[in-house]
Amino acid sequence: MVNVVMAVSGVVLLVLGWKLFWLFVGVVGFAAGLQAAQLYFGPHPFWVLWAVGLVCGIIGAVLALFFQKLAIGIGGFVAGSTIALHLSLMMGYDPGALVALIGGILGAVALYLLFDWALIILSSVAGAALIIEALGRHAPYAPVLSAVLVAAGVIFQARLLMVSRKGES
Repeated sequence: MVNVVMAVSGVVLLVLGWKLFWLFVGVVGFAAGLQAAQLYFGPHPFWVLWAVGLVCGIIGAVLALFFQKLAIGIGGFVAGSTIALHLSLMMGYDPGALVALIGGILGAVALYLLFDWALIILSSVAGAALIIEALGRHAPYAPVLSAVLVAAGVIFQARLLMVSRKGES
């Protein structure tokens, strides 16, 4: 069940991450909350871990709806740190807090300065990471599939952005 939800969330981020900022922040918050719950609470019942993830996701989505500037910083930080941890694990390194901190800071700065394009890239990478995690990050095809998914997400969302900008002018 967890893998299905992660895969579906990943696909949604790949396709609609730029268009639905609140959803991006909510899904990333859920994924980060679920990972943090597993890391810090250890072997707890499944529903406890999901409850923590769900609360984090709802808080993120509400922040994005009502406090967009704050949500941009928090969403960028969480996405950047989650992506940095995922990439470290995929490359076989044991990530530490410094990797998460640096990734988070880079994600927050990128999302704040280059909102549309950073959101497209971050949501595509985060979506691909969720899909790969659901399929098994240790699979031999994971790096190639991850790159293909990121590219597909960026291309699809960039087209949405261009169509949106043509409609505005």
